[in-house]
Amino acid sequence: MPRVPYVPIDLAEPREIVEAMRARRGGKVSHLDRLLLHSPQLAAGWNTFLGAVRTRLSLSPRLRELAMCSVAVLNGAEYEFFHHAPEFLKAGGSQAQVDAIRDVETAARNVKLFDDAERAALSLSLEMTRAVAVRDDTFARIVEALGDTQSVIELIAVIATYNMVSRFLVALDVQPESN
Repeated sequence: MPRVPYVPIDLAEPREIVEAMRARRGGKVSHLDRLLLHSPQLAAGWNTFLGAVRTRLSLSPRLRELAMCSVAVLNGAEYEFFHHAPEFLKAGGSQAQVDAIRDVETAARNVKLFDDAERAALSLSLEMTRAVAVRDDTFARIVEALGDTQSVIELIAVIATYNMVSRFLVALDVQPESN
């Protein structure tokens, strides 16, 4: 159980916010949603913002999910990893890569499993999550690997966003759903 009780799964109010969350999640509300709904305005803003980060960026879904998974591992957010590892696989990642992400630092140097862009993204995730500051050489690697400013900005935003998400989940001790 999380440190704060979940709102009831059949919560219907505030209707507009709950319906928007259900629409984004295919008719369901997650454990995360059920905590956010303790603050309806926070839930509404979170749903809109995370909906954009998850589905409306031009960044490759594979790199996006790789970054999300690596941040989850680095911050000990198993709930986040549980939800994003399958999405990484759907985006073309391999199970060997998922397994390797459990050690982000080693994965960032693994030339057999990860291409240049993936290794650069893992390094960026590692530095942004652990040190916050990004070294110039790491930034240069991601710029070279991605090739355009929009992708660089979006990847940085994904990493920053999922640091927020993972810290929220860890602080509240949210664990993966058992159902």
